[in-house]
Amino acid sequence: MVIILNKQTAFINARIYDFNDYIESGFIIFDQTIKKVGPMKDFELNDNLEIVDMADHLIMPGLILGHTHVYSTFARGWANHYQYRNFMDILKGQWWRLDQYLQKDTIFYSGIISAVDHVKNGITTMIDHHASGLIEGSLDTLKEAITDTVGLRGIYAFETSDRFDVQQAIQENLTFMKTPSNKHAGLFGLHASLSLSDQTLKKVKESLGERPIHIHVAESELDQTDCLEKYGMRVIERLDHFGLIHQNAILVHALFIDDKEAKIIKKRGATVALNPSSNMNNGVGIPDYPRLKKHGIPVMVGNDGLGPALTTEWMNLFYTTHLKKHHPMAFGLDDLKRVINHSYQYASALLGVKLGRLKPCYEADLLALPYHPPTPIDKDNALGHLMFGCFQAFKPRDVYIQGRPIVKDYTIDETIMEKYQAGKTYAQKHWNRTSKKEATS
Repeated sequence: MVIILNKQTAFINARIYDFNDYIESGFIIFDQTIKKVGPMKDFELNDNLEIVDMADHLIMPGLILGHTHVYSTFARGWANHYQYRNFMDILKGQWWRLDQYLQKDTIFYSGIISAVDHVKNGITTMIDHHASGLIEGSLDTLKEAITDTVGLRGIYAFETSDRFDVQQAIQENLTFMKTPSNKHAGLFGLHASLSLSDQTLKKVKESLGERPIHIHVAESELDQTDCLEKYGMRVIERLDHFGLIHQNAILVHALFIDDKEAKIIKKRGATVALNPSSNMNNGVGIPDYPRLKKHGIPVMVGNDGLGPALTTEWMNLFYTTHLKKHHPMAFGLDDLKRVINHSYQYASALLGVKLGRLKPCYEADLLALPYHPPTPIDKDNALGHLMFGCFQAFKPRDVYIQGRPIVKDYTIDETIMEKYQAGKTYAQKHWNRTSKKEATS
């Protein structure tokens, strides 16, 4: 189907579900934003509509990825012979070796590959936490790849830490945050307490104002141990001591916070981004969602750069919370709905648009997912159908962002895919860089 630009698009005969409301057989009319939604009995045909029959498809809002690392893209298949003993070994032996040699070309192509892989899994907005040897202009390079070329919305930040030129990293965050749009925005990136000295945090505070940060906290017990031994306080207490936690801050992981820290997070209006698959892969632990829920802390879910399927992360949070608490209702579908809806609220606030509902005036970021429900489906059980019938192999047929088809019949524009394929050459180039540096070090 060819989209005619002066026409609006109408999806008809669709099951429509936005994690809140459900229509069994309905229509959605949209251009860049949604114009009208309703049951098919209220649909009126007119010449200004490009009709797409979505029978046997679920129409849903595009998904929001709460935390990722696009710089991890070229880690797939990368030869690494280190024997890891703990989390710090993983950081030094893998991620800090990989990211420090990224330059403009490899940042761009890792962004293309990551964006394509994520949007094919229904993700229309990515919240990225970037690190690279190139600091100045690195966030614009990511935006050029992910937002300008592939078409996803993106919220970007550079991981300020003592590994890099601190003043350059601070400036990169500040510069990028100056010119947001409805497709991109910036956060102030920090790596983690264990890689940030007091001197660096003082410099950050001088520049930060009330801007929100994006930082790893208490991902492993090592982060808390390091903080207590060096500074005599816990991670969240230390960040709060420097006045760094503000409204809309993203605190990533938070596996080993205590109730006192949780109260600080809630008081400051921050959001926690959980990444259960990465936590299991690194052997650091399982998120304590019930603690966060008890304190009323809003939660999103990310993938920490480990695979492009957000629905896998939702499933792993669901099941591992049951396991951690030895209780089959420790995390329910209502909890999952709360997490999903907060991700829409968060991204909407940062980007200044309305995301996540299939209602008039909301952005037309949409998924079309083939689904033939084998049992009755309605508003009350639609999320259960997704959780136990779709999330294991979640592959939308079509993905629209701002009314534009980015994925159509499971395929992406040929010119973008040519760049995607070229990425293999740049991955090899990056691997060669790391090998040469290792050999001469």
